[in-house]
Amino acid sequence: MVTVTQASEPGRDPRRWWALGALVASMLTLGFDMTILNVALPTMAADLGATTGEQQWMADSYVVVFAALMLPAGLLGDRFGRRLMLITGLGIFLAGSLAGALAGDVNWVVAARAVMGVGAALVTPLAISVLPSLFGPDERSKAIGVISTASALGLPLGPIIGGWLLNHFWWGSVFLVNVPMAAIGIAACVLLLPETRDPASPRVDTVSTALTATGLGALVYAIIEAPTRGWGDPLVLGMFGAAAVLLAALVLRERRAARPMLDMTLLAHRGFLFNTVAATLVMFVLSGLLFLLPPYLQAVLGNDALGTGVRLLPMIGGLMVSARTAPPVSARFGSRAVVSAGMVVLAFAAVLGSRTTVDSGYGYTALWLAVAGLGFGLALVPAMDGALATLPRDRAGSGSGLLMTLRQVGAAIGIALLGSLLAGVFRDRLDVTGLPAKAAETAGDSVVAAHLIAERAGSAHLAASANSAYVHGMGLVLLVCGAASLVAALLAAAFLPNTPRARATEAPDVAAAQADARQ
Repeated sequence: MVTVTQASEPGRDPRRWWALGALVASMLTLGFDMTILNVALPTMAADLGATTGEQQWMADSYVVVFAALMLPAGLLGDRFGRRLMLITGLGIFLAGSLAGALAGDVNWVVAARAVMGVGAALVTPLAISVLPSLFGPDERSKAIGVISTASALGLPLGPIIGGWLLNHFWWGSVFLVNVPMAAIGIAACVLLLPETRDPASPRVDTVSTALTATGLGALVYAIIEAPTRGWGDPLVLGMFGAAAVLLAALVLRERRAARPMLDMTLLAHRGFLFNTVAATLVMFVLSGLLFLLPPYLQAVLGNDALGTGVRLLPMIGGLMVSARTAPPVSARFGSRAVVSAGMVVLAFAAVLGSRTTVDSGYGYTALWLAVAGLGFGLALVPAMDGALATLPRDRAGSGSGLLMTLRQVGAAIGIALLGSLLAGVFRDRLDVTGLPAKAAETAGDSVVAAHLIAERAGSAHLAASANSAYVHGMGLVLLVCGAASLVAALLAAAFLPNTPRARATEAPDVAAAQADARQ
């Protein structure tokens, strides 16, 4: 790495801790944006008339763009300056947030979220990559811990901030809150962060980037549209076929490249492969649950937006507790045992959740949410650390990039597939007898829409049917999550190498890549 602007040797720049504050502001902005939208979706669905599929796109447009652009964004920072790209990313994120706040319909919200995904893709990998130029080995672990904590704080802050804003302002406020945060991050980066770059980094492969974006976009489109159009619809089948061709072309191109952007040969390492599968599945389930829980808590249980956000905290609290305890436990017993146990705990939580009824109340929901959070943390942290610990140190960076990309792919498909399964079951089980055709069609769009129609029609039966249909669909989704978690637990127990967690003091480069992958 070549440092272009640096006041003194690494680790002794007097501005380094202030510069870390700039990075913390950047990561905190992205961190709570990930959860704040989920709380806002029921309100946005009611105000914008968004169907379940359109809500999926509001969440997934960000994730798809983020997954497709994260690796090339990191290369842009290496070549043209990491501070410059960080500032650019925060500027794009700010512009997307402002556009989202002013959006007047669903399509503009989806477009704004995609723009925000471009900005997030620039910020996330570069926030970690500048640390070696600021901190020496004796301080780097502490700096990595601060960055990771800032990102983690977004999990509990997002639902609470989002719920409070929605109770006091219009839904656009959940976008507008990003503007001052991003502006502070930009100012801090300009004033405090030294510029670094690596001219020897590989060029951005625009063809591979386009194949990733279009292939993943086609796959998500097909999954989201299938419940409405039908799985045998020509357009749906065509998009599935296009996704298969585009993603296959991506794999072939990357395997033949001298310096691939996505190093597929890393998947030949058994430990990396199965740990990555476990981490990707955790993100699949976590993202799907964060999508389907707010409508249940708000529409079915009748909580307001702030109450909905607060009631997500047992899952997030369980995740944060187990994420802190998983590293020492995996250091003692090995990642195989801990990842397998985490997946079994997650499967148990999913089975508990599938037993939820309309009359269960929040106490039972809080129980299985807390257990699910424990399972998420136990499986996710050692799986990511175990994946990178199996690789040579000189490939930790490329391994981190591939792991981060596949995690985002898992999140995108989780929102699309689990959301579509829920939408199909809800529409099939909703009793719209006696409603005009137009009202019946609208009620089938989402549980929020059904409650709005029931309120206008004064139909307690429709509201009760909507609650029952949604809870039934949620139970089916949770059974699918439980089955997938059990399969993952068996694969982990059978094939994961039982390696202890890599220590930051022994391998700071690997530790930095691990912190990067946690974001």
